Amino acid sequence: MSNMDTAGLLKFLDKNKNRSHKTVIMGILNVTPDSFFDGGLYLEKNGAVEHAIEMIEQGADIIDIGGESTRPFSDPIPTDEELKRVMPVLENLSRKTQTPISIDTYKSEVARHAIEGGATIVNDISALTFDPAMAPLIAETNVPVILMHMKGTPKNMQSNPIYKDLIKDIKSFFHQKLEIAIKAGIKRDRIIIDPGIGFGKSFNDNLKIIKDLNEFSDLGQPILIGTSNKSFIGNMLGTSIESRDTGTMATLAAAIMNGADIVRVHNVKSSRETATIIDAIKSGHPVQFDN
Repeated sequence: MSNMDTAGLLKFLDKNKNRSHKTVIMGILNVTPDSFFDGGLYLEKNGAVEHAIEMIEQGADIIDIGGESTRPFSDPIPTDEELKRVMPVLENLSRKTQTPISIDTYKSEVARHAIEGGATIVNDISALTFDPAMAPLIAETNVPVILMHMKGTPKNMQSNPIYKDLIKDIKSFFHQKLEIAIKAGIKRDRIIIDPGIGFGKSFNDNLKIIKDLNEFSDLGQPILIGTSNKSFIGNMLGTSIESRDTGTMATLAAAIMNGADIVRVHNVKSSRETATIIDAIKSGHPVQFDN
């Protein structure tokens, strides 16, 4: 793990508790009609909250709520529509659990309302780029922020992405974004990095990022990886979007072995079990499963 031990990372995520596992599991809660995997499943508030509680019971350490699909070729939605989708769920969930809630947005207005409503992490796919007010907001509120690498925008990111040197280029991106964030007043120990599997990446790029994930450890930040049910898995296995769970667990195992600190997933139960086994292999002794 980068330059933090487990306790340090969990404290960093405002969850300073003694836990028996190492890898942090982020459960995905999309309250959208069009997300690539679970779009339309959790539009109703009570159903969305029930699903979040179920993920927490299965071992999720963080719930990541998103109200706008950022799948390839998707269009942005208005701020008021995003707020309408996320806030009832977020406010209700925050009253029912102390599990950290992340807001998946690149809009500062959505992030501000979410933080006021109980969110304690901001997951910004644009790495503070799309909204100039986002960095000052993160600095002001002192919440952890996830900076993700993406080439272009969701609308055009998969239009023939090309890199001179994939890993070197992504690391250079993070060096720049870390410098910008710190100059804006964001504390370095509040920043998580995500190399952005599937966001402006080719099939082979995704595999190389997983294989060489430990190359990002010298940046000194916790590393998040999100491979769950993505198309490169289906392309390899020839499976439909509903049948990518085994492939997803294989990518998670490889990512954790290669340095992932946090995994962002749809299937929390299987991911928790996979992480428990890999954490035990990495540490050389069994890790007690306390969920």
